[in-house]
Amino acid sequence: MSKARVPWKAVVGGSVGNLVEWYDWFVYSSFAVYFAAAFFPEGDDTAKLLNTAAIFAVGFFMRPLGGWLLGRYADRKGRKAALTLTVTLMSASALLIAIAPTYETVGYFGALVLVVARLLQGLSVGGEYAASATYLTEATPRGRRGFASSFQYVSMTAGQLVGLGLQIILQNSMSTEALGSYGWRIPFVVGALAAAVVFYLRRNLLETEAYGEEERADEQDRRGTIKGLLDHRKEALLVIALTMGGTVAYYTYTTYLTKYLSNSAGLPKETATLVSFCALFIFMCVQPLAGALSDRIGRRPLLVTFGLGSMLGTVPLMTALGGAGGFGGALVLSLTGLIIVTGYTSINAVVKAELFPTHVRALGVALPYAIANALFGGTAEYVALWFKDTGIESGYFWYVSGCAAVSLVVYLTMRETRDAALSRAERAREDSVPEHV
Repeated sequence: MSKARVPWKAVVGGSVGNLVEWYDWFVYSSFAVYFAAAFFPEGDDTAKLLNTAAIFAVGFFMRPLGGWLLGRYADRKGRKAALTLTVTLMSASALLIAIAPTYETVGYFGALVLVVARLLQGLSVGGEYAASATYLTEATPRGRRGFASSFQYVSMTAGQLVGLGLQIILQNSMSTEALGSYGWRIPFVVGALAAAVVFYLRRNLLETEAYGEEERADEQDRRGTIKGLLDHRKEALLVIALTMGGTVAYYTYTTYLTKYLSNSAGLPKETATLVSFCALFIFMCVQPLAGALSDRIGRRPLLVTFGLGSMLGTVPLMTALGGAGGFGGALVLSLTGLIIVTGYTSINAVVKAELFPTHVRALGVALPYAIANALFGGTAEYVALWFKDTGIESGYFWYVSGCAAVSLVVYLTMRETRDAALSRAERAREDSVPEHV
């Protein structure tokens, strides 16, 4: 069989929105220290940061709602329409933060604008993952789906790196006073402009063949509905279970890692940041290699490798990281953890999309994933800090291992999805053209 070509226009258009999403997600939390005082009255600095953190959390709670609404929209109106809508919400949320008036100007109305922006961003993030996962999976030939879908995490990681890079540039080119006065608005202006570019790219995408067939199908009333999803509740529960271990491990070795290296390992903040930056860059580059490997050997071997590695390796890895004395050792250990996580991140989007039929594929990916992410990924840092506060920080390592163990059972018992035909046309071609190995 001839090697299928990768539709690069679809890959870029389908995945680049994740870059903007995660860039926005990162710059809000990282620049909060500079804009917290602008939206709340004079007082304790910790209280100001807690107020901005509470607004940040609002976005996380909106993700399941966004998964339901935008997953339904993608199944009923099309993948392209959903991708365009999510990036519109992205741009609007970033622009609102960029122009939000301060407390000194309008009182708490500025904080209200922040809340609205985070609500929009939470809705957008909740739908973006599923819309892009579904589009990438359906728009790519079967033999290249793992490779193409891996670019979701390439773009997600790139978004974090771009945000981190801009933060470093602004911190080194502007005074703390200037950043607190107006400089914090710059990253949000950049985010709004980037989303506008993504909007243009997505407006020129073609709808997928699988969805085009669905528009002509008889099951119009079941498209994107909870009733339709309940017909596939086993697969929905499977998505929650297989996401559980992966999302906890991912947040442990990405967003929590810098804090752990700084607060627990005792590394200088600058060193901890550099370790995270270098590890994430290499992690990003490895994703397509692992995705391509899954196209050759299947999805389950990579998932099982992640499950075993995370279950058995988290405790010794995190314990060793806690005693890391410098940049080199911390980088090697951090990268080891991220390479293990790659068995999940590189292919989790395509696996979920391959589990569902076309008429509920986007909703089937979006809602269970958002629920699992809110329950386990979104709480990972809180759980870690809770264990640290109680004096048994190692308890968190065992928690991560336990979540991975639950997911491992799922990986070992689930069906292989690599060869799933996602459309009637694909099944027809499969039946009429024999494969030659």
